[in-house]
Amino acid sequence: MNIMTKVIVAYESKFGNTKLVAETIVEGMREVEGIEADISELKEVDLDKVTDYDAILIGSPNHFGGPTKGVKKFIDKLGKLSLKVKMFAVFDTYLGKRSDYFFEKAVKKMEKRINETVPGLKRIAPGLSIKVQEMKGPLVEGELPKCKDFGRKIATKLKT
Repeated sequence: MNIMTKVIVAYESKFGNTKLVAETIVEGMREVEGIEADISELKEVDLDKVTDYDAILIGSPNHFGGPTKGVKKFIDKLGKLSLKVKMFAVFDTYLGKRSDYFFEKAVKKMEKRINETVPGLKRIAPGLSIKVQEMKGPLVEGELPKCKDFGRKIATKLKT
């Protein structure tokens, strides 16, 4: 019997950019044998079932230099669950019009919050920060392949 490594990718997305990033990460993960990757909008995640997963990926658009309120609340709720030996990674989308000022801003804040709130969670990989052209998108050209690689890299790490 082959034991599957279960991963949930939970995200919040206003204009569909973060959703697209999440879907592409999942595509990359599914290329790795033995990985079962589920994807869900944050508000639809059943917290009682999160404990069934081996890893959780959380995605947020950059909202005033940090994750959205919903993502912050979700991380706080994770802290109340008994997550044993679980892994995590985070990703964000940011508007990179004039500069890369917001690059990894939400990612770093999500990682910090997870480390403080859910100390048992281990980071699988540094967060991924994806650049968006306009508020409503689309993603900057060349960003999407990074998402697939991120998913593949994480899935491969989870298998070892």
